[in-house]
Amino acid sequence: MTLSDNSPTMVSSDAKSPSDTGTADKQFRQDPSNRLVLFGVRLPLLRSASILLALVIALTLPFFLKGFQVFQLTQVIYLSIAVLGLNILTGYNGQFSLGHSAFMAFGAYTAAILMSHMQIGYVWTIPIAGLTCFVAGFLFGLPASRLEGIYLALATFALATAVPQLLRHDDLEHWTGGVQGISLDGVETPLQFLTDDQWLYFFSLAIGALLLIAALNLVRSRFGRAMLAIRDNPIAAATMGVNIPMVKSLTFGLSGLYCGIAGALSAIVVEYVAPESYTFLHAILLLIAMVVGGVASIPGVILGAMFILYAPSFSENVVDTVFDGDPSSKALVWVAFGVFLILTVHLMPNGAAGLVKSFVRRFAKPSK
Repeated sequence: MTLSDNSPTMVSSDAKSPSDTGTADKQFRQDPSNRLVLFGVRLPLLRSASILLALVIALTLPFFLKGFQVFQLTQVIYLSIAVLGLNILTGYNGQFSLGHSAFMAFGAYTAAILMSHMQIGYVWTIPIAGLTCFVAGFLFGLPASRLEGIYLALATFALATAVPQLLRHDDLEHWTGGVQGISLDGVETPLQFLTDDQWLYFFSLAIGALLLIAALNLVRSRFGRAMLAIRDNPIAAATMGVNIPMVKSLTFGLSGLYCGIAGALSAIVVEYVAPESYTFLHAILLLIAMVVGGVASIPGVILGAMFILYAPSFSENVVDTVFDGDPSSKALVWVAFGVFLILTVHLMPNGAAGLVKSFVRRFAKPSK
């Protein structure tokens, strides 16, 4: 066996014909779960039906909801993109981050400054914000690639706490608006049969779908296998020729790109940016969403985003119901949220994605 200099895979010294190689590769890539049956339906068919059903619901639901409810669904979309970026870094590459609210802030303020100071259309601010955060993430990832575990967490924690203070600084107030933030003009729909909220929803949905597909292809690619190899066994990955510092830095950049796009969408949708919107608490909520949805699960990020958006409101309603709307009980909202979170993690220790996998393992049977 010989080791390739620029490939994370090992190459056999024995020559094989292209047909033999293709057959072996096909057998290697075949998913054993494709032969399972759940309630009389093969899993591949069940997956396809689930995706089709989710797509139909996503495309029709805004027409049956009120404006504020559509606005909340749009928030779920850009939060899902941010959680997806964090999941690429932590779930698939093993780099623990407590500072991804900072990349959302970079993306949001990039879009806001371009729209308010330079009169650039909101559509063009999204790729610019994504590219800006990719560069910021890559540059941060270069020195951070030498850190692991709690030391990397502390470095990203410093980033999350420093960025809001930086945005409030007097020297940057002309651009960032300081403590007051930046107010933006609302986006008008270009289609007469859609309201403004519905247009922003479908606009965000299209971007989210593209990024979701890109993430699925990324983790299945050669680079994705290198990410997983570093997460599972860095020593073995280095032995196989993986450039660990570069892969980690690029993964940090890609993660920042996703969060930057999410931040730009949040600025466009909410029509306002301020330092208080991207504090350390926001970074913790992104981490909670990743865990609740399922670490290293791409579809699970949607459920995680829904949790951090709706769970605080649900907790507030519970507190108001129990204490009959007593204003002094508002301090207990986050206590109720904590209890709700503990119960959720207890019932789903591996997240929503893990719960689905456990259900399939228990009830799915091999096809005859």
